[in-house]
Order: sequence, then structure tokens, then C-alpha cells
Amino acid sequence: MARWIGIDYGLARTGLAITDNQAMMAFPHETVPTSGIWEALESLVMAEPCAGFALGMPDAWELKSSSTDSTAAIHTFQKQLEKKWPNLAVHIVDESFTSREARQAMVIGGMKKKKREVKGAMDRIAAALILQRFLETL
Repeated sequence: MARWIGIDYGLARTGLAITDNQAMMAFPHETVPTSGIWEALESLVMAEPCAGFALGMPDAWELKSSSTDSTAAIHTFQKQLEKKWPNLAVHIVDESFTSREARQAMVIGGMKKKKREVKGAMDRIAAALILQRFLETL
């Protein structure tokens, strides 16, 4: 079975997550500068069979009736993703509250405050939460 890639797209940084090969569990992978997202995704797609992407979208359930500062950029990224890998599925997942949940997970998991404050730590955990939400719909 192929794995899935979760994406918490941001204007400065993008969090990435991957599933296990059975696509049952999501794991934080890395945070990359958004300027380097294509190289990071290329590496992940080429490393192992890939079923597609779960892309976080703010307020996705409202069907674009509201937007955030990053909504337009995420829509543009989605179109680029679909064009680059037309044979891989791109699923939009509501990312509401994933940043808050990621912060709570870091605290509950015992991550020291200094590590929680490292830029990007929360992004890859949020990507894993987005990906896990998607897996629960399969």
C-alpha cells in the first residue's frame, strides 16, 4: 500500500507529515521553508510509493465562504500540486484548530518549553494532525 503526505502550508514555513506504509497512522516528518517545498515533496514522493496528499485549508468546511491571509496562497499551491503530480490525489482537509491542538500535544507530550518555541516544531505536528483527520475519513 502507498503512503500519504500531509501538508500544513504556510507563507514562510510548511509542515510535512507522512503515514506508515499501511496508511493507518500519521507522523510528523519535517518543517521546511516554503521556498523549498517542491524539493522536499519531490524527495518524499520519490522515496516510496505515494497515494497522494492531504492539504490543510482554513475553514475548508465553509466551502470558501470565508478566508484567511493564507487561503489564496493555499489554493494556488493546491493547483500547482495537482499539475505537478496529476496521478496523485489531493484532498483538502479542514485545518481548524490544528495549531492549538499541536501546542497542546507538545505540552502533554512533555516537550520542554524551549523546544516548543523552536520555529517549525508546531508546523510538522499540525501537518500530522491534518493527515490523521484525513485518514479517519478513509
